[in-house]
Amino acid sequence: MGLRGQVRTRDGWAVQHAVVTMTDMSGTQVLREGADENGAVRTDAALAPGPYTVVVTAVGYAPVAATALVTASGRAEVGTVVLARQGGVELPPPGAWSLDPAHSAVSAVAQHLGISSVRGRFTEFGGRIEISEGSTGTGNASGAGNAGGTGSAGGAGSAGGAYGVEASRVDAVISAASIDTGNALRDKHLKSPDFLDVERFPEITYSSTGLTPAGPDRWTVHGLLSLHGVVREVDLDLSYLGTVPDPWGGVRAAFRATTELRREDFAMNYNQVVQAGISAIGTTLRVELDIQAVQGESLPGV
Repeated sequence: MGLRGQVRTRDGWAVQHAVVTMTDMSGTQVLREGADENGAVRTDAALAPGPYTVVVTAVGYAPVAATALVTASGRAEVGTVVLARQGGVELPPPGAWSLDPAHSAVSAVAQHLGISSVRGRFTEFGGRIEISEGSTGTGNASGAGNAGGTGSAGGAGSAGGAYGVEASRVDAVISAASIDTGNALRDKHLKSPDFLDVERFPEITYSSTGLTPAGPDRWTVHGLLSLHGVVREVDLDLSYLGTVPDPWGGVRAAFRATTELRREDFAMNYNQVVQAGISAIGTTLRVELDIQAVQGESLPGV
């Protein structure tokens, strides 16, 4: 007897604070019940047979309404109700997430001789993502973790009065000397004062300052990039790819982000002009980030 159902996010996580309200066809409320820690709703009181309207709500999520039919046994099954983030956008469950360098990639692509591309990647990096609750309040995150022995990023302050999931933030640090393009001579030049100047500027850091929805599963991350001793505002086009349990008992979230940087904006003006005025190296870098993050303050010991 009673009502049975589950309330989940689109990628399968329980919405623990969901509330289910049931009204009859006259609009009279006959039941109001909260979901348990597993997102389950279960009541035992018998209901009069017939059609009912079930409304599921949760802070930070768009409400969902459905029709439920109570059988002669006094029981109604609503199955699994899926809630989407308010505004139609999604992020992982709230809390801290640690970047996993072993399953992530930080890459940069530059044009070469105007006809092809050269790809490089940084092999030492780390960071922290803080997903804020989808309710009114100010997000707060500590600084990024160490990036393979390259030192920690500066502590991140609060989200400056932002509210809800938009208060979420990311802080990351990259070892500039870990650049790898697959060519030792080219890598040496990139580490020199002509480009990254890793002796003077050993770290590249990024600290977000805001988050704006850009469509389902897509966000624009606003932040400050420190590169080659210059700090500039840089936006990332971010796609959230979902979450999944891992073999070590943890939970992982995946993201992909891209942006474009102009070298001259970061005082990297070196170039060599070849024939017909074509530059050996393009003035624009395309940055591609493929990120896995593990739920929690630290990575598993695997």
